[in-house]
Amino acid sequence: MADIIMSGLGGQGVLTAGKILINIAAAEGKNVSWTSTYGAAMRGGSASCNIVVSDEEIGSPYPSQYDILFAMSDEAYETYVGNMRDGGTVIINSSMVGEHDFPKNVNVYAVPATNEANEAGNSRAANLVMLGALIEATKLMDTQKFGAGLNAYFEKKGHNTPSNLVCYQKGVATVEKK
Repeated sequence: MADIIMSGLGGQGVLTAGKILINIAAAEGKNVSWTSTYGAAMRGGSASCNIVVSDEEIGSPYPSQYDILFAMSDEAYETYVGNMRDGGTVIINSSMVGEHDFPKNVNVYAVPATNEANEAGNSRAANLVMLGALIEATKLMDTQKFGAGLNAYFEKKGHNTPSNLVCYQKGVATVEKK
């Protein structure tokens, strides 16, 4: 089981990343839950979603501690890093999250997600770079199957472009432990 918090600013695709993750995990036969919170501002306000992915029945969709933190902004990192379980995984968008004295009880991966998405010509896909890093760092699912699921997700929505998978693959390739 993995208790996950994905957080950032409105407009960064945090909620979309969570929906992609639960859709692919459910297609792989996992039990999933997804709950979201977001500020009144559509862009720039805080946005987050709690996700639970499990092979077992899920008791609560609101964990008090997390195994994985997906932080797209400084505010997201600072808000949730204190709620991490020992040995947990923290994925930060190092393009947006500044330098910190990272806790010793978690594994931190700094991914320049915004920069990588811009380099791939898909400035709105930093969330996909972060998803690639999350999947690679945690081994929550097979990276190849997740990539195929990502394509299927966007094809179903009618928004698939080759750069979506490129951004995901950049995230897989750029996992860097701090």
